[in-house]
Amino acid sequence: MPLTAYDLTGRTAIVTGAAGGIGRACAVLLAEAGATVHCADLDERGVQDTAAAVTASGGAAHAHRVDVTRRDQVAAVVDAARSSGRLDILAAVAGIMHSAPVLDTDEADLDRVWNTNFKGVLHSCREAARAMIATGTRGSIITMASGAIDTGAPGLLCYGVAKAAVVQLTKTLATEVGRHGIRVNAVAPGWIRTPMTDRHTAEARQQAEAPMVRMSPLGRVGEPGEIAHAVLHLASDASSFTTGQILRPNGGVAMPW
Repeated sequence: MPLTAYDLTGRTAIVTGAAGGIGRACAVLLAEAGATVHCADLDERGVQDTAAAVTASGGAAHAHRVDVTRRDQVAAVVDAARSSGRLDILAAVAGIMHSAPVLDTDEADLDRVWNTNFKGVLHSCREAARAMIATGTRGSIITMASGAIDTGAPGLLCYGVAKAAVVQLTKTLATEVGRHGIRVNAVAPGWIRTPMTDRHTAEARQQAEAPMVRMSPLGRVGEPGEIAHAVLHLASDASSFTTGQILRPNGGVAMPW
């Protein structure tokens, strides 16, 4: 397959969680590949900065303040993206982190993480799939899972459960919309250095990353751009025969069958 399979010229994409980290890296890379990118995030300043970075480098981007737990707001950004005629790509990256032992997990925290990390992805996937079906677009939907789906991690009950649910959503939706030519896949990153994981002092960050570095055959943690390239692959025609799959750029920390 020629390298032009990665060319997204003329296509329209939505990236949720685009204010920073993996979401910002995805928005920038999809735009570099030629897509017009609608950047969505609850962080209005951050998402505007992402869109500005895209346009400054010659790409096309629009910024939207969106709370993915609000289905009406998700529908509005999908409608905005469709104003160009069609929606080709959704990268549902938006997510939050919460850490607490199972015995100390508060129901309110569980609901908060579930509403963003699962229901927010569900809203995004449903609205995007409906738009693609309505216009006959053979689109690509990419969800963001996590390495937490493959192993138990102390303190990550809320996060891990929601991400596992995202995987099931991905596989189920893939079976339902494949007949429309729509592909649905997930990316399950390992430890990536983002604002979500980089919220400690330099010393604390080093301590948090050390176990991940030791477990990885590559001996390091990942960067947002590496995950963005996985998203680009799934968004493009290079993965035209791939659906219902979980792509694991995790540095080899987990190697499931």
